[in-house]
Amino acid sequence: MASRLVEEISKMSVMELAELVKEIEEFFGVSAAAPVAAAPAAGNAAPVAESKSEFKVVLKDGGSEKIKVIKALRTVTTLSLGDAKKAVDEVPFTVSEAAPKEEAEKIKKALEEAGAKVELS
Repeated sequence: MASRLVEEISKMSVMELAELVKEIEEFFGVSAAAPVAAAPAAGNAAPVAESKSEFKVVLKDGGSEKIKVIKALRTVTTLSLGDAKKAVDEVPFTVSEAAPKEEAEKIKKALEEAGAKVELS
């Protein structure tokens, strides 16, 4: 059952996932927001940044050669042609919510080589 659920979730768009999270929060009376911790001291900021293992990849600008960016987006995601076009036209678009560092850099490189502007966070 869990594998079927994961399979169905993997087919959902970012907007559908956001709606799902909202409904789950309302149903169970909880919040999916991470607890806010106090900001680290200035001397501790670098080690925290270095230990980050997952990155959010956001397409910020489709650039002037949108067809190339659409093609590149389709090679690094499972988006259909229509969804990829929509993502490039309606930036910002979250390409990946939690990609490992190497994968995030690969996605960023592929999209930037096609002319897009990408942000990792």
